[in-house]
Amino acid sequence: MELKNHWLAVNRGVLPRLLHWVNLRPEESERTWLMFAFYTTVSVGLRWAEDSTVALFLNEYGTDLLPWMYIASAAVGAGLVFLYSWLQKIFPLRQVIVAIAPCMVTPLVLLVLLRWGVHISYLAVVLVFLLRLWVDALYVVNDLNTSIVANQLFNIREIKRTYPLVSSGLLVADVISGFSLPWLVQYAKLNKIILIACVVILLGAAILFYLTHHYQAAFPETPQRLIPEEQASRQRSLQSPLKRYAWQLFAFVGLLQVIGLLIDFQYLRELQSTLGDRELASFLGLFGGVVGLCELLTQWFISSRLIIRMGVFFTATLLPITVGLLLPTVLILLNLIPGIQSQSFFWGLIVLKFCDELLRYTFVMSSGPILYQPIPEGIRSRMQTLSGGTAEAIATGLTGLVIFVTVFFCGRFLPVPLQKWVLVAETVLAAATCLKVVWELRSRYVDLLVLSVARGHLSASNVGLRFFKQGVVKALAEKGSDADKHSCIELLAQIDSPGAAEILAPLLVKLSPDLQCQSLEVMLMTGANPAYLPAIRPLLEQPQETAPEVFALALRYVWLAEPNPNLSLLEDYLHPRQNSLIRATAAALVLRQGTPIQKVAATKTMRRMLTHKQERERINGVKALREAVYLQALRIHIPNLLQDESLRVRCAVLEMIAATHLEEYYSALIAALYYKSTRGTAMLALVRLENEALEMLLRLAKNTYKPEVVRMYAWRTIAQIATQEAMETLWQHLETARGTTRDHILRSLLKIHKQPGIKGLMDRFYETKVEALIEQELRFLGEIYAAYIDFKTLDTLEYQQSNQRIVTVCDLLQRALLELELDVKERLLLLLRLLYSPEKMQAAAFNLRSPSGVNLARGLEILEHTVSLSSKSLLLNILDNHPYQEKLQHLVDAKVVVYENILVSDRLHRLLTLSNLLSDWCLACCFHFAQVTRIRLTSSEILSTLRHPTGFVREAAIAYLNMVSHRVLYEILPQLQKDPHPLVAAQVKELLEKYQYKNYN
Repeated sequence: MELKNHWLAVNRGVLPRLLHWVNLRPEESERTWLMFAFYTTVSVGLRWAEDSTVALFLNEYGTDLLPWMYIASAAVGAGLVFLYSWLQKIFPLRQVIVAIAPCMVTPLVLLVLLRWGVHISYLAVVLVFLLRLWVDALYVVNDLNTSIVANQLFNIREIKRTYPLVSSGLLVADVISGFSLPWLVQYAKLNKIILIACVVILLGAAILFYLTHHYQAAFPETPQRLIPEEQASRQRSLQSPLKRYAWQLFAFVGLLQVIGLLIDFQYLRELQSTLGDRELASFLGLFGGVVGLCELLTQWFISSRLIIRMGVFFTATLLPITVGLLLPTVLILLNLIPGIQSQSFFWGLIVLKFCDELLRYTFVMSSGPILYQPIPEGIRSRMQTLSGGTAEAIATGLTGLVIFVTVFFCGRFLPVPLQKWVLVAETVLAAATCLKVVWELRSRYVDLLVLSVARGHLSASNVGLRFFKQGVVKALAEKGSDADKHSCIELLAQIDSPGAAEILAPLLVKLSPDLQCQSLEVMLMTGANPAYLPAIRPLLEQPQETAPEVFALALRYVWLAEPNPNLSLLEDYLHPRQNSLIRATAAALVLRQGTPIQKVAATKTMRRMLTHKQERERINGVKALREAVYLQALRIHIPNLLQDESLRVRCAVLEMIAATHLEEYYSALIAALYYKSTRGTAMLALVRLENEALEMLLRLAKNTYKPEVVRMYAWRTIAQIATQEAMETLWQHLETARGTTRDHILRSLLKIHKQPGIKGLMDRFYETKVEALIEQELRFLGEIYAAYIDFKTLDTLEYQQSNQRIVTVCDLLQRALLELELDVKERLLLLLRLLYSPEKMQAAAFNLRSPSGVNLARGLEILEHTVSLSSKSLLLNILDNHPYQEKLQHLVDAKVVVYENILVSDRLHRLLTLSNLLSDWCLACCFHFAQVTRIRLTSSEILSTLRHPTGFVREAAIAYLNMVSHRVLYEILPQLQKDPHPLVAAQVKELLEKYQYKNYN
């Protein structure tokens, strides 16, 4: 399956091809190249300064003072990081990042000039130490500055593509400085080289100034101490998970620094013992050039693709895994090779340093800024400064201390051959710890992305039942609002309906009348239990103090729970002086259990109530009928009650029909779904019928000639019927349904599947079904993109000048296709919600619907770390804002669809074969397009559309038929005169008058 139209492939000149090679998008290119230029320029200057100061330092001190250098560098670095963080609170971020480089270069220039002018030997030695110290600090601040700028300019998805290229600036600098430094050393002293390096760093700062000025909108204008209160409140709500995530990031960055410094110390010690001053500087330059060249190729052509394909955490683990396995393995193998055993550590550490640099400055450097993206933008830069910069500084100091202690004790207590192996063991241990931290960091990453947009909610799956019941008892017994207590009882009924009576019965006498009513209704849901009669009878003993609603419910409970009730006592409650609700309840109980004479009296009472002038009497009478069994004499009143002027009476009748299973009136329940006022009651009544209502609801839901909103509520009602048959019905029709019908079924399923994950509700069989449905939707998307691209060929200057009407209708059709794409993408998200955590999918969907590129990227990142389907990468490309040609290319590459650039008429016929998938508006646009372009359609396509349930679709088919065949249209117009849609009726009337006028003339 190949892409047959070659113009769709990326082949439009050198620049697009270059961007494709480096995995970059055109809209990202300018920002990326400017960042690359800035970072490369500054890094060249820093590399020259570093190699020169390392040579000076080793010449003066050797490697003995390296641990002290690490400790001092940690102190200076930590101080600068805290200063950098403090400046962000005082000044706008843009001002800080632009000014930091010149401010850091100034002391370096002063130190070089002092060393040049000072002739006191010991002071010159101190200045060398300070030079080396300050260059290390410059590196920390520059790397921090670069990653903060990148996080401001790019979103979480862009940074995966762009930052590998930006960070390759350091590698380009390694190549340039590595191969140029030996040449510079021949013509200039090391002090002059450092001054040249300072000039180059200032040139890079000028590029950064232009970049931040050109993209000024990407940087906050206010200092962090002036963050709006609303934003600060949101950040406080995330404080706890943010703190845990920040500590894990701190540990990850620190351990990486520990690994790097341990390797660096061992590497430099071996070099210093083997090479001299100038040889060392030249070797460092050449080694940096070779490594930089390898890193550059990796970073440009591999890093971004590997991060996107395998994920940021896979690439972050490459360094600790390689160091932990490679270091001891290489050293052991080299010790076994005859002839180089004496230099095994020298060559082993060169190999290890090569791998460390290659992985650190490619995959790890590219992954670093991505890990800070889940942090809210308002505090991200400051947390990045503190977590990243401080971690490196503290890790540097601790590593220096560890190295010093290790060298000191090993020199005293261990033989020389074993001393080096202690540092090797420490390096492996640091790598293993780093690997564990990355694993912990991964679990927090997506959670933090979700927490930034979603909130957790209470459900039966995350509530401990015993503790919940204790909480309910405490909440109902203590003082508090009735609204809260109502919610408590409702939640108890949902979570543990069978055990609710045990909790509620002892509390009845302490509750308010409204809460007593709700409690008794919950207790009656599971049937009356004689065990709770002692708690309910006191409500009947003081009728004057008990509310009528409570008294009626208590009366019903007691008489249903009694094994041998004395029904003669109920006859007193049939007297007209009793409250209508109590009277109706007593009559219903007598009709249920009384003697024939008692039933006659009760029937008379009920008849008077059902035909009473007062609404309250009729409502209470109908409510009581829900519990009655003997209804023969009262059925004649139901038709009148269904048409009662009172809405509350009509709703009560609907409830009564479901409660008594009056099959001859089930049609009234279906009819009630059509009206907003009775829809809620009708749904509850149909749900109560359970499987009895399935067939009726299915007929309504599948009838395309019924109103769309009614069909939607029919599917929702089926979903609320908690039976296996209803569940199987939904899944069965989900596979065969298309378009909006599938949307309705999906949303209905999701309303009853609120537990996280599909496996707790159904087996893997259903997961396979969902994957097949996703593939169906992707195939349909391929047809949409293919049609859009083919119709786009009409949108040319030639067509615009020749036939503006064709272009206008074509534009309408293209917009209809893009609306279909949005529907399909929404449907894909609904399908994914059946498989994965609702909280994560809801957060992803919320971000994907946002017009903001930052939010879109965040949503895609959540999906990337949540979805585990084989089509994950394809889904991410489809949901991203890629060009439609590129999306179609991805579908073709995945062999989901086959694309061939065909004639517009053939494409239109292909679309019409999918008419059951098209929206009504898109189908109408297809016929309007066929009309203006005079494309011949088949008779089956026309006739099926003339029978379409939507009026404006039939109107489009009639307009098309009027263009292609007046004779056929004239024959069928009389059959269309009674069309229910006013638009079609007016159109038919106009055409009939037109033909009659022609025939008359």
